[in-house]
Amino acid sequence: MLDTTPCVQTKDFDFASCSASLSARLYLPATEPKIAVVIHSATAVPREYYQHFARWLAAEQGMACLTYDYSDFGHSLRDKLKTSEVTMADWALVDMPAARAEMRRRFPDALQWSIGHSLGGLLGPVQPDIDQIDRMICVCSGLVTLSDHPWPYRGLAWMFWHVHGRLAVNALGYLPGKAVGIGADLPGPVYWQWRSWCTAPQNYVPQIGDALPEARWAQSNTPVDLFTFEDDQMVPPDAVWRLADLYGPKARRHLLSPNEFGAPEIGHIGAFARRNRAVWPRLIA
Repeated sequence: MLDTTPCVQTKDFDFASCSASLSARLYLPATEPKIAVVIHSATAVPREYYQHFARWLAAEQGMACLTYDYSDFGHSLRDKLKTSEVTMADWALVDMPAARAEMRRRFPDALQWSIGHSLGGLLGPVQPDIDQIDRMICVCSGLVTLSDHPWPYRGLAWMFWHVHGRLAVNALGYLPGKAVGIGADLPGPVYWQWRSWCTAPQNYVPQIGDALPEARWAQSNTPVDLFTFEDDQMVPPDAVWRLADLYGPKARRHLLSPNEFGAPEIGHIGAFARRNRAVWPRLIA
């Protein structure tokens, strides 16, 4: 499927991720791109949410940009959600590298950037293809735990992990995202792993070297920028700085305020909303 708007062409296609087939949309600038970007979504956020940002990258920055949905999620769901066995680690350690491999195949001469929103940057330090990434940008990604959330949000998060989220997945076999107020529907195993990390004292860190690969980013020369917003209650700045520590001493830290961009709020999700486009140049500067 092809459609054309001024300066930007979009193309929908599928690409392989191990045994899965992922649904993607590619945004192409009018000229040959020097930078190829993959946007790795936040948990329960479909690829469409990033369309305005992706178009801006292509139209105004001349970058090729790929958005996609993780395995058994969004447009990539191929069977009944309740039968899915995919985990959050599968999304991070299989789907994310597969998306970058697709962009390297299509644009072998371009610099390869990854922009990760929340989950999209969370497991960056343990990615298997670090040396093939030219730049990593993490937006609202952090090693968050229940104790990080301010009140009363902490109470809502506790209820999600211990009451209504848990009950819903036990009853249905998947998480009905819209019904519980967290976005799109999620596979059950994704919820359980997400829950185990967010209710643990150090998120996924104790699993590194056991259930998860070693964190190698600190030994690499790949630059990484981590952005957080003062009003993010879901992944507050302290959680982002712990992830920055895992990325290593060269990780660049950016604490932003909505006031800087004339916005009443930005929070955890709002950085990629069209109403907050004033934020976008700062993210890629």
